[in-house]
Amino acid sequence: MLTTPDTSSNDNWERDTLNRLAFATLNEQRRNRRWRTFFIVLSFVYLFLISWPLLNMNWDALFSATELSSDKHTALIEVQGIIASDTEASADNIIEGLRKAFKNDDTKGVIIRINSPGGSPVQAGYIYDEMKRLRQKYPDIPVYAVATDLCASGGYYIAAAADEIYADKATIVGSIGVLMNSFGFVDAMEMLGVERRLMTAGEHKGFLDPFSPMKNEDVIHVKNVLNDIHQQFIKVVKTGREKSLTAKGKVTLLDNPKLFSGLVWTGEQAIELGLVDGLGSSSYVAREIIKAEKIKNFTQKPNYLDRFAERLGATMAQTLQLKLNSLTIQ
Repeated sequence: MLTTPDTSSNDNWERDTLNRLAFATLNEQRRNRRWRTFFIVLSFVYLFLISWPLLNMNWDALFSATELSSDKHTALIEVQGIIASDTEASADNIIEGLRKAFKNDDTKGVIIRINSPGGSPVQAGYIYDEMKRLRQKYPDIPVYAVATDLCASGGYYIAAAADEIYADKATIVGSIGVLMNSFGFVDAMEMLGVERRLMTAGEHKGFLDPFSPMKNEDVIHVKNVLNDIHQQFIKVVKTGREKSLTAKGKVTLLDNPKLFSGLVWTGEQAIELGLVDGLGSSSYVAREIIKAEKIKNFTQKPNYLDRFAERLGATMAQTLQLKLNSLTIQ
């Protein structure tokens, strides 16, 4: 009598073996992820622990040892890039450097080196006013502005507070003016069939909206605002440059309306126009004008240790969150 083999038991055995292998593989992957997460967290903790002494080190005290020398020096503060509240050339950074430079007993003179296209008139005004105040408080410490590649608009606003201004023959100087620019998309919206829904409380609250047509009265108002700021700029330049040009018998140069038209000139041309006193670099001014060849930089730089700590903490939090999410899903 013929009998058929019992294949169901074989199938169950194979299925059971495959299930066990699959679960064993999943369990092994989970264990690996847990250990990997553990070692990642451990690595971040280790990095944080070894960096903690650096974060708490008194860097001012460390570097102040170089200030104990009795040699007189020229203090240098750099204005680099756009002048705005959230940049390295912010008023807070520049003013902090200026105050430290003037307070230092070995400072014989101060150079504010400018390479800037301008920026916020408010930030530039803060720096200008503080330079004037410090010059009055420390009358024996002269201040010189040295323009490098570009000293325009707000950059020149700051330079005008110095006793004298020096530049390279190819430096771009000027742009004494004020601007406000934007775009208008009214016609483009009509072509696209887009309806603008602007709701305001106040008759002129939306007058700068780029999606609404400009009204003539709004244009007149904006121009009046710009003209007012421009007149403030002109007054600052004339007040700042008057003493230097009077000593040279060239104060009448400030009556030239072309100076305040927004145009720019080279360093050589700026000398003839009365915007610059002479040609020279920072080392030249320190050596030949201030007579203190040694230059000490008081420019306030970003605290990279604080940034490192912040990024380290953010990275740790992000990594832990990702790992927790992956563990939760599986």
